[in-house]
Amino acid sequence: MTVLRLARSELKRMTGGLLPKLTILALALVPLLYGAVYLYANWDPYGKLNQIDAALVVQDSGATAADGTRLEAGRKVAESLVDGHVFNWKTVASTEEADQGVSNGTYAFALKIPQDFSANLVSPGSFDAANQAMLNVTTNDANNYLLSTIVDKLTTAVHTTVAKEVGEETANQLLTGFGTIHTQMLKASDGAGQLADGVARLHEGTVTLHQGTGELKTGATELYNGELKLRDGAASLSAGAGQLSSGLTQLKDKTAALPANAQQLADGAAQVAAGNAALNTAFNNTVQAIPGQLAAAQQAAQQAAAQAQQSRVVASTGRLVAAGVLTQEQADKVVADVDATPVPPTASAAASSAAAASGAKLQAAAAQVQKLSDGSAAVSAGASQLAGAAPALSDAVAKASAGADQLAGGSAALAAGQQNAVDGAGRLVQGAQKLDDGAAQLESGAATASDGAGTLAAELAKGAGKVPNPDDAQKNSLSKVMADPVAVSNVSQAKAGSYGAGLAPFFLTLALWIGIFMLVQAMRPVTQRALASNAPAWKIAAGGWLPFLAVSAVQASLLTLVVDVGLGLDPAHPVLMWFLMLAAAMAFSAIIQGVVALLGSPGKLVVLILLVLQLVSSGGTFPWQTTPEPLHVVHQILPMGYVVSGMRHLIYGADLALILPTMLGLVGYTLLGLAMSTVAVRKNKYWTLKTLKPEIAV
Repeated sequence: MTVLRLARSELKRMTGGLLPKLTILALALVPLLYGAVYLYANWDPYGKLNQIDAALVVQDSGATAADGTRLEAGRKVAESLVDGHVFNWKTVASTEEADQGVSNGTYAFALKIPQDFSANLVSPGSFDAANQAMLNVTTNDANNYLLSTIVDKLTTAVHTTVAKEVGEETANQLLTGFGTIHTQMLKASDGAGQLADGVARLHEGTVTLHQGTGELKTGATELYNGELKLRDGAASLSAGAGQLSSGLTQLKDKTAALPANAQQLADGAAQVAAGNAALNTAFNNTVQAIPGQLAAAQQAAQQAAAQAQQSRVVASTGRLVAAGVLTQEQADKVVADVDATPVPPTASAAASSAAAASGAKLQAAAAQVQKLSDGSAAVSAGASQLAGAAPALSDAVAKASAGADQLAGGSAALAAGQQNAVDGAGRLVQGAQKLDDGAAQLESGAATASDGAGTLAAELAKGAGKVPNPDDAQKNSLSKVMADPVAVSNVSQAKAGSYGAGLAPFFLTLALWIGIFMLVQAMRPVTQRALASNAPAWKIAAGGWLPFLAVSAVQASLLTLVVDVGLGLDPAHPVLMWFLMLAAAMAFSAIIQGVVALLGSPGKLVVLILLVLQLVSSGGTFPWQTTPEPLHVVHQILPMGYVVSGMRHLIYGADLALILPTMLGLVGYTLLGLAMSTVAVRKNKYWTLKTLKPEIAV
């Protein structure tokens, strides 16, 4: 008995009537019912989100940005969402109504834009306390669990878009501010240059000022020395004025009786003049009478005459002295002259001669007396003039005394004022010294300021060069980069075209396993007739497996055709994908047929357990690395994970280096299944009571 005859015999048995044929057809369509229908239902769920009702509450009141522009971010977000038609947005008036709709299932979820949304968006631009703009989302997992994940992605996208837009505007304002700072720094640099020039001129002025203060200090010192001399002179003047005042006071006191004394002098002088005139007359008369008397008395006694003459001379000179005409000295001289001329007592001729001589002398004395009389008259006239001028002189002395008193007081005040002037000049010298010191400090400070202003101008110019001054194009470009500094460049080496295409490798593989698993419900792993023959065990095992392979190949082909053509999977390598599906059908059918042949009815439970283990470890939805560690071992051992990976590479157009090892691995799994089936044939060639009456039949 050949292998093909055994396989053909089993196939004839299964297609011997209408019902078996329908059964085989139904079994061939099982993978379509699971795989194709599931993929059809979930082929593009994201494209149908616009059929989901979602509540949209817009309470944003808008805000004014720092540059004065009006921002209505909440309204713009709402319009963008509605125009995007991602969900079927329903505008709701209040948050309470939206929450109630989410709670009772009217809305799948609610998106609420609060009143301060725009205000919080513009808050970072003012450098005040910045607040995050909030988008409030209300979900209810009772409506759908995965919908919450979808909504999270939506709100994240909205957040990113709004943040990018607002960040771009803020960055634009910031860059504009940099341009303004650049311009202002250039102006400041120009101003600092002008300041440096002004400070340089100030320094030159301070140098001149310092020189002037030095000269002022010198002049103040000279003024102080001059004031000292003036003070000393004023003190001397005050002392002299005091002495003058004292002397004039004494003079005034001494000359107070001058008018009266002068008048008395004038009166006395007049009397003397009158007396002298009378004396002169009397003397002349006496002189004229002397010669006669001498001649008459010559004979009397010459001695008596001479004595008498002497006595008369003495008496006359005495009267003249008493009258003030002659001084005592003049009178004594006259008496002496008379005494010096003796008269001889006995010779009359001689006496006459002597008398004549004496007469001549008396005539001369008379002339002197006349002169004295004239002088007395002149003295009297001068004394009269003196008496007339004495009152005026006295008044002048009094006025001079009063003026001297005033001069003494003024000179004292002048001395005091001069002392004050000296003190002021001293303070002026001190002030000039301080001013000179301050001018020196100002000169030094102005020099430092000049250097600093020059440095400031240079540094401001350098700083202005370092502050960016972007133009409009640069600002637009930079603001976009600053608002979204990290751009993700997605280079997809292999990409699924839709959600269904992403799930197709897993569900095609899973559907194929389930479809083959259903075959053991209607097909026998090993025929009893074959077991009763003498054919080799491996032939019987292969003959029992080939019907499973044939039907599973049909299942794989139908599933591939429907998914590729009916659902539009459009794999990158359709032929290789079909070959991989056939290889998977070969391996799965061999393993399932071998397990059931070896274990019998309990083997179906084992196949189901293998299905569950591969369902969670093959990485069909989440990467298998995210599963618990024990399931990693399951993934490495069982074939479904390799088939899923190979299908992805073929459908999405990834590297094909994985395909050949996967194919060889599936051949190995096929040989493993045939080996189990061969062992089962050898085991089942010997009949036992359990064979005739199994403990359990499924």
